[in-house]
Amino acid sequence: MNRSSFKPLMVAVILFSILLLFPAQWLLPLINDKLVERESVGLDPNMFQGYLVQQKMLDDPAYLPVYGSSELARLDPFHPSNYFHVNPQGFTPFLVGRGGTEALLHFLNFSAHADQLKGKRIVFVISPQWFVPEGSDESHFAPNFSVLQGYQFALNPKVNHPLVTEGSKRLLAFNVVKSDWMLSSLLEANVYHDKWHQTKAMVIKPFAYGFLHLLERRDLILSLLDVHLKKLHPKPALTQNKSWAELEDAAGHMAAKKTTTNPFYVNDLYYKAMLQPKLDKLHGYKKGASYATSKQYQDLQLVLDVLKEAGAKPLFVSVPVNGYWSDYTGFPAKGRTDYYVKVKKQVEKNGFPVLDLSSHEYDKYFFKDTIHLGYKGWVSVDKGILQFEKQQ
Repeated sequence: MNRSSFKPLMVAVILFSILLLFPAQWLLPLINDKLVERESVGLDPNMFQGYLVQQKMLDDPAYLPVYGSSELARLDPFHPSNYFHVNPQGFTPFLVGRGGTEALLHFLNFSAHADQLKGKRIVFVISPQWFVPEGSDESHFAPNFSVLQGYQFALNPKVNHPLVTEGSKRLLAFNVVKSDWMLSSLLEANVYHDKWHQTKAMVIKPFAYGFLHLLERRDLILSLLDVHLKKLHPKPALTQNKSWAELEDAAGHMAAKKTTTNPFYVNDLYYKAMLQPKLDKLHGYKKGASYATSKQYQDLQLVLDVLKEAGAKPLFVSVPVNGYWSDYTGFPAKGRTDYYVKVKKQVEKNGFPVLDLSSHEYDKYFFKDTIHLGYKGWVSVDKGILQFEKQQ
């Protein structure tokens, strides 16, 4: 009886040893099409911080990767994942990102997959709230940082040397990177070319490759566990075979039912929980603010550079802010307008198209809350994505 009780443990040890010793590429077929399909809307951070599921997705021309941050989780019926599920157009949106995944994190992710991006159509949603003066901070960066992608970038970069140098400099600005002695030493060797840094990196590399090997196996195991946090909630009666005018009308009606208690046209539940209890304190608190000056522009340039070098075909979506709420908080119109102009100019200067939604600041029901797209906002994105697809 005692011997038999050890059988499950022995099987587990054997299976783990197989996963540990076999090359990850040999086991990639275990990540099947069904798993990737479920992950397309799952918003699982393990997927975003991993490699293998995204590798499988990028190899499949049926997927349109949509990169962004917290807005991706606002899965109302007009969200691209729901809309194109009901109205198939030959592609399936695959959501990559969550709250706090700003430009530098996407740069690291793109760098890991640079060899798969040539000719690949992608959508990249730019959020204004990324562009605070200090740019990404530790509280947003650290929870979303991928150790696996960090080591891949340091050991096996798929981008040119200038991008490796600039990317390493930016990564070294964060404590979660600096506190990893092996990783920070490898990145420092990309920045500083003196004998000390180069020798230290050379000594560390064998151990770092061993650690990367373990991280790749961890990625495989977590990918096979297939944890997806979100699910589709399509409503064909609202969105199927509708004109754009009919979709906007349906979105407006749905939003109006959920937005009855406030002058900012945000969801009632959000307003009552997040705004109403401290409404007086929030009045005018952003007086003098601006998104026109930020370290985030440097990180956005890294994204533009890696996509350009890789030969990707991105559509950038420039999301506005909620004008009603911004006015209440005292955020100057100039600080918003200067941002819209600057970010559009930066993207277009690099040769990429922009779906500029900045004229919708005061469109009722364009937002679900003070910053996130919803309802009518997603209808505009759906329309822009479809036009983008038809141009390819």
